[in-house]
Amino acid sequence: MLISALGVNRMNSRRDFLKAAGTLSVSAAAPQAAPPAEGQKLPQVQLGRYSISRLICGANVFNGGSHLSVFVNYEMKKYYTPEQILKTLRRCEEAGINCWQAGKGNLDIYRRYVDSGGKMHFLALEQSDPEVVKTLARGGCIGIAHHGEVTDRLFKQGKINQIQDYLKMVRDSGMLVGISTHMPAVVDTVESKGWDFDYYMTCVYERHRTKEELERLLGQAPIPVGEVYLPNDPPRMYRMIQQTKKPCLAFKILAAGRLSERPQWIEQAFRDAFNGIKKTDAVIVGMWDRYSDQPGENAGFVRRFGAA
Repeated sequence: MLISALGVNRMNSRRDFLKAAGTLSVSAAAPQAAPPAEGQKLPQVQLGRYSISRLICGANVFNGGSHLSVFVNYEMKKYYTPEQILKTLRRCEEAGINCWQAGKGNLDIYRRYVDSGGKMHFLALEQSDPEVVKTLARGGCIGIAHHGEVTDRLFKQGKINQIQDYLKMVRDSGMLVGISTHMPAVVDTVESKGWDFDYYMTCVYERHRTKEELERLLGQAPIPVGEVYLPNDPPRMYRMIQQTKKPCLAFKILAAGRLSERPQWIEQAFRDAFNGIKKTDAVIVGMWDRYSDQPGENAGFVRRFGAA
């Protein structure tokens, strides 16, 4: 969940926007989910030999990657000091979330969290570098997914077979092996190859289409500025998720915050996600808890919609 964009178009300057981003509360827009019992487990799925909560904490908000604007990125980075990240991770664990999906840049914080008694697992999203794989393995990471931006670019270039060496390198390290993508067509292609890997990370929005691809889909309609999130995308990805036996970790179920403006949109996005994915799948959601207890709120939705 992210800050609501309501009223932004009435602001007169960047300064107004930053002031509002720092003071407006989204708790008024957030649904009032029932508070979870502390320490109570969330519904779990099996990922290799690990039991993982069906709600996984994402890392974009910690790293200032809002997919909304540079101003929201700035506010996220300012709020999420190392100490605040640790505080949020501890709150996630209290709410029943037992896994964090991030990258090598977050490994030092993860080690601090574990050294202070934290019990969450760590999944990474990376690409190509053998030294990064070794560093993550030494740091306690349980699995690495090949980065979706790179996966999709290679797929469009007809070079997706190039990722096999990376998958093997991760397997040889002893960690779980994943493939991340934003495209149902990638899942469809990989399914036919018989590769050795354990799970997918599946973005439910194909957010990086080119202008030409969008024009083919939308006809002569004006192409919006910035990242485009089409409402027909999640059903396409959910149908593909249903067709694979591999566990899938669905992400951007809230369209990178675009569905966070209204309580009913948030609730519907969680309902649609758990209706769309398999019982062996989970979701990855960023937790911007500056304005409300998003770990607790999101965990409440998973208990409602994600129970077996």
